Amino acid sequence: MHLVPKFHAFDGLAAAAVAVVYIVGNSMVPEPTRQRFNAIVIAGAGGAYLSGGLGWWEFAFAAVMTACAYRGLHSYRFIAAGWLLHVGWDVLHHLYGNPIVWCVPTSSAQCAVCDSILAAWFLAGAPSAFRRGATAVG
Repeated sequence: MHLVPKFHAFDGLAAAAVAVVYIVGNSMVPEPTRQRFNAIVIAGAGGAYLSGGLGWWEFAFAAVMTACAYRGLHSYRFIAAGWLLHVGWDVLHHLYGNPIVWCVPTSSAQCAVCDSILAAWFLAGAPSAFRRGATAVG
């Protein structure tokens, strides 16, 4: 039986801080390198839960995320879709599977918060945190 760990406000704030740091860091990467880099990152995120307790579904999820990553090479919308899919996978792991970080029981729920913020940023075209109106194509 899987016990669902309690999620506290600090967990959400820490996850949001990680997302902000990621966005600021990525804002320093010029286009189109930023988009290509993030397509690779979303591909890696697809494999983050392999052996995470949900059996063969982990491999099916990795395949879907790989497709999002490939399409994300040319469209931020697919990178956003990948992050939104990962949010769902995070929630499933928080409720039924193993946490993404074995020693942090709430890490999957924290990941869901972080990934939601990232998805919103990518849906907005991944604008730079430093320059107004600096968005990518796609």
